[in-house]
Amino acid sequence: MDGTVMDIHAQMQEIGRKARLAAQELATATAERKHAALIGAAEAVWNRRVEIIEANAKDMAYGRDKGLSDAMLDRLMLDEARIQGIVDGLRSVAEQADPVGRVLEEWDRPNGLHIRKVATPIGVIGVIYESRPNVTADAGGLCLKAGNAAILRGGSESFHSSSAIHACLVEGLISANLPEAAIQLVPTRDRAAVGEMLAMVEHIDVIVPRGGKNLVARVQADARVPVFSHLEGIVHIYVDGAADVEKARRVILNAKTRRTGICGAAECLLIDRKFLEAHGAPFVNDLLAAGVDVHGDVALQSIAGVTPAVDADWGQEFLDMIIAARVVDGVDEAMAHIRQYGSNHTDCVLTEDDAVAARFFSGLDSAILMRNASTQFADGGEFGMGAEIGIATGKMHARGPVGAAQLTSFKYLVDGDGTIRS
Repeated sequence: MDGTVMDIHAQMQEIGRKARLAAQELATATAERKHAALIGAAEAVWNRRVEIIEANAKDMAYGRDKGLSDAMLDRLMLDEARIQGIVDGLRSVAEQADPVGRVLEEWDRPNGLHIRKVATPIGVIGVIYESRPNVTADAGGLCLKAGNAAILRGGSESFHSSSAIHACLVEGLISANLPEAAIQLVPTRDRAAVGEMLAMVEHIDVIVPRGGKNLVARVQADARVPVFSHLEGIVHIYVDGAADVEKARRVILNAKTRRTGICGAAECLLIDRKFLEAHGAPFVNDLLAAGVDVHGDVALQSIAGVTPAVDADWGQEFLDMIIAARVVDGVDEAMAHIRQYGSNHTDCVLTEDDAVAARFFSGLDSAILMRNASTQFADGGEFGMGAEIGIATGKMHARGPVGAAQLTSFKYLVDGDGTIRS
């Protein structure tokens, strides 16, 4: 082991030790102090927005030099409007009810015991993410709200932006007299730090990966710490024979083009043959006119501008102005396609038929299922959570948008009165 690796090991161990101590203090921190820290952080982000944008310019130059796609550069870019979004997210999280201490269930037993199931912090949460620097604020703020210490490891391309935003979170912590180590940012681009986090079972209680397929696969393969799965967003929209044409056109265009680089962006369009025969595919023309490269099956290739689809297009997360499209015979064939190629993230049905919608909702097991709404709403902020640490696609503990409430565990509090067991 060379000196550099040894230095990173020692550095990560110290970060972990500090996080564990901070978590112990946060577990008993009042709702008022956590609220004050989040509001202080929000104010600091806005007051230091020029500094953050200057830091982001360095990251954008780094990303261009690395050859990042336009969609990935869009994920990375910060301007004043997006910084306002970060501020709004922190404020929204601050104003939510404190999730810690909630009585989840309560009951009395014939044996004389009174039992309460109460929400508690998880402890220390490690977050490994790529590109989007706003995740620094989202993850740090949500962990803090739920009484957890956070160890954040951002992507190499967002290093300067994440560092500037993290400084604002620390400013908020200091202003509320909470430990600075409650939210720590790994101060190196070296990938060895990720390997260290995945093995820090004595310091980290859960890892949340937020990024592309390769990152999540590595975390799942190598982690000794429990993981909240956050797989890629291979998002499907099924246009049923009973879909409203204008609703379909509006929803599909927004779902694909509003922001192509987010995990809720539509990646595959499934069109019922009955709809195609009755109405054609006006939304395909809408997409083409908007500059989307539509990869269509044989049934759609007669539309001018459609690119012939290949097998690799199905099950692809493009994160770009590209969408795959094919014709299916009804909702059952649509669901079979989604089961084969989807990622259990978000899928949508466009229909006015309640029975079809019910079949779609019951027949698929995606974390988020939608009807007649843009998949771009697959976002914790839009769900009323203020922000999200990611969309969990696994089935254990947390699923769907992970907000502050999902970053808690629970314990049982049992009261007796000299009660003994016979």
